[in-house]
Amino acid sequence: MPLVTSKELFSKAYDGKFAIGAFNVNNMEIIQGIVDAAKEEKAPLILQVSAGARKYANPIYLKHLVQAAIEDSGLPIVLHLDHGESFEICKQCIDDGFTSVMIDASHHPFEENIAITKQVVEYAHDRGVVVEAELGRLAGIEDAVNVSAADAAFTDPQQAAEFVEKTGVDSLAIAIGTSHGAYKFKGEPNLDFERLQTIAGLLPGFPLVLHGASTVLPEFVELCNKYGGDIPGAQGVPEEMLRKAASMGVCKINIDTDLRLAMTAAIRKSLTENPNNFDPRKYLEGGRSAIKEMVRHKIANVLGCNNFL
Repeated sequence: MPLVTSKELFSKAYDGKFAIGAFNVNNMEIIQGIVDAAKEEKAPLILQVSAGARKYANPIYLKHLVQAAIEDSGLPIVLHLDHGESFEICKQCIDDGFTSVMIDASHHPFEENIAITKQVVEYAHDRGVVVEAELGRLAGIEDAVNVSAADAAFTDPQQAAEFVEKTGVDSLAIAIGTSHGAYKFKGEPNLDFERLQTIAGLLPGFPLVLHGASTVLPEFVELCNKYGGDIPGAQGVPEEMLRKAASMGVCKINIDTDLRLAMTAAIRKSLTENPNNFDPRKYLEGGRSAIKEMVRHKIANVLGCNNFL
C-alpha cells in the first residue's frame, strides 16, 4: 500500500466522531513503537515530521523509515509535514513525496496568512497533496515552535470560516487552550469548548485539528523523575477533554510530548537499573515498548480510531 492522504480518513473520523492520531517521529524506534501499536489496534496513522526532526534525522531517512513501516504493516499511513514555516519548505516536502503538509503562517497578519496558505494549497492540490493550516497561536515550546503566553491568541470563529473559504485549505489547526510542550497549564486544565462548537458550526463537515494535545501522562513524569529526571509540575490535556473534542469536529489530534516522556522514562529506568549495559539496542528496546503501549492506549481509549480497518 502506498502512502495515503488524510482526506478519506478525516471524512470517516468526522462522521464517526473520533480522531486520527498524528504522532511526531524522529527515529526508527519511535516509528516502530507507533506502528506496532497501530497494527494491533487496526488503526490508521498520521506520522508527522517537524523542523526539529528534519534537522536531527534528515527527511530522506525518515521518509524511507515510514515507507518501511508501510511495507511491514500494510496500514494506511499519511506522511505529514508538521509546522512548515514557509512555502519553500512545504514545496520541498511535497516534491519529496509527503502526502500532507502543514503551512504554519499563523505568526503573520491574517491577510498574509491567507495569501501564503493559498499559495501552498494551489501547489499541493495540483499534485494530489492535502494541506493543513493554522489560525490562532498556541503558547509553549516544542522543536522550532516557541510562542510566549503573551503572544498566544485563540482562534476567532468568524475569521476561521473566512480563512477556509479564501484558502481552500483541507484542515485547520485552531487554538482553544492547548499548548506545546510538557507545561500546558499552570492551574486547572481548561479548553474553550464553546469556541470549538462555534467554529465547528460555521464549518460543518470540515476537519479541525488540535495541536499541543499530549496528556503528559503522570506515570511517565513520575518515572522520569524517579530515575534522575527533573520535570516538576508538568501538566497536559486531560484525556476526557480530548475525547470530547473528537466528538465536536476535531479529526486530528497531535501527540509528541507523550512519546518523548514514555521513551525517556523507560530509558532512564533501564540505564539506572542496569549500569553495566552499554548496548543501545537493549535500552532503546524498552523505550520502543513504552511508546507502543502508550500509543495503544491513546488509539483505543482516547482517539477512538481502533478497529478502523
